[in-house]
Amino acid sequence: MIAERNPESGRRVVGEIEEAGGKALFVETDVADAESVQSMAEATDAAFGRIDILVNNAAIFSTLDMRRFDQIPLDEWDAVMRVNITGPFLCARAVAPMMRRRKFGRIVNMSSVVVSMGRVDYLHYVTSKAALIGMTRSLARELGADGVTVNAILPSATYTEIERKTVTPEQKKAIAAMQCIPRPEVPEDLIGTLLFLASDASAFMTGQSLAVDGGASHL
Repeated sequence: MIAERNPESGRRVVGEIEEAGGKALFVETDVADAESVQSMAEATDAAFGRIDILVNNAAIFSTLDMRRFDQIPLDEWDAVMRVNITGPFLCARAVAPMMRRRKFGRIVNMSSVVVSMGRVDYLHYVTSKAALIGMTRSLARELGADGVTVNAILPSATYTEIERKTVTPEQKKAIAAMQCIPRPEVPEDLIGTLLFLASDASAFMTGQSLAVDGGASHL
């Protein structure tokens, strides 16, 4: 189930999955809205009869302007927190009953390696991603007895189709130079770790945070 706020993007991903021989559906979802998230979970359960895996990937980041913490507008702070931390909370709460019903589930939260670096000019984003690590650890304890694992992935700066207007080509080179593997990170670099955390191979691993950042940090 592709839970996405942008219908065009959601339907495009469904098409890509179907072309590869898979089955997929799209449901327009705003992770910051409790009713929207609950409807998404119910639609998924109705369509597939189960919810095995939740990937909390929605976040506000690339569209943010870089600025010092005392220059961040309060409404922007609130929006980042609502999507980046309340969103994963609402999604986990919505799917937990389906996972508990089957005594199986995998929740993967996309945090960020900036938590360990304390990066400047993105205080709201860094704060939200740090909170997500705490949520991962606490949820792991609350859901472990139900057969549900909860882990986090911490990527470095990952370049997607969303343009980051505040990052110059020179800054991109500087970010890559900080890594042991000195090239830009792309979404495909996260797939292997995501599949591992979603599979039985990680069945006895929960509450953990894995940095997938080309060696930018050594956690």
